[in-house]
Amino acid sequence: MKAGFYLGNHTYEVKEIKDRKPVDHEVKIEVAWCGLCGTDIHKFEGKNGASVVVPPIILGHECSGIVTEVGENCENFKPGDRVACDPSWGCGRCEWCKKGYQNFCIHRHGVAKGFAEYVYPPEENVYKIDHSLDLEDAAFTEPLSCVLHGMDLLNIESGSNIVMYGMGSIGSLMLQLLKLTAPKNLIVVEREENKQELAIELGATKACTDQEIEEIADKLNVDYVIECIGLKNTMEQAIHIAGKRAKVLLFGLGDPEENVSFNQFEAYTKELSIYTSYLNPHTSRKAISLLESGVIDTKKIISARLSLEEMGEELKTKKYSRKGKVMVSLSGKH
Repeated sequence: MKAGFYLGNHTYEVKEIKDRKPVDHEVKIEVAWCGLCGTDIHKFEGKNGASVVVPPIILGHECSGIVTEVGENCENFKPGDRVACDPSWGCGRCEWCKKGYQNFCIHRHGVAKGFAEYVYPPEENVYKIDHSLDLEDAAFTEPLSCVLHGMDLLNIESGSNIVMYGMGSIGSLMLQLLKLTAPKNLIVVEREENKQELAIELGATKACTDQEIEEIADKLNVDYVIECIGLKNTMEQAIHIAGKRAKVLLFGLGDPEENVSFNQFEAYTKELSIYTSYLNPHTSRKAISLLESGVIDTKKIISARLSLEEMGEELKTKKYSRKGKVMVSLSGKH
């Protein structure tokens, strides 16, 4: 079977690797679609993703597909099932797993390397999807589940003033969830005009630049700030514009070699709460339910549908990922 590898030193290559039969509780899935994640780009650029990166590795983890075989001890799936994957496996036995935080499992590792024609996750990481849900939409399960975890941390009250930074693919998902909290004001900070237009289309009450938000925040107590870009300057500004008793979520993945600074006295006098969000514990089923309900529009977020072979150029240039979500078509089934 074919698989797309990051080999280190800004090198990507599609290789033929051996296919195999699933064993024990494994579910063999013919991958239909896999999303390109920002962490894949981080890995290609020589930085870590959610974990330390040691190439060569198969990229991708946001995948959906159809079950073709199951291991001898698999109880809940059969060939033909349409499924989505949670790529992050926890052992269930360590102290963090027992506390309910599988995202901090000391044995945690990825079990669905989606830039491949087949993946073999254990059945506890596989979720059936309704026939009404398009497989391309289902590939948004993992990023949406991560966004849901961030939202759960904030516990947003209705009628609030919310500012969100960035209308990339994650920001576009986050915005739609924020809209469901019934805010008074939902303001998106985004420099590009076409992305500002998309923000309004997806439910923002206003879209503005990072210069304009300073003036707005001077007149409006911002209750929640969500940064979905991961840049030092936007993270620092997100903390600065937050209002009294505000909650700030630094959701975007930052450069591990770059520190973020803020004025502690300013944060102290406003009694800020600053959050980060790591992975997606217990949110995959909720993500699928939201996708099946139709309240999340994924089609407006997709900027390109590419083959495994075309991903090498995309990782170098980021031509389409700068505009939205890049989807990798494996079987291309729906």
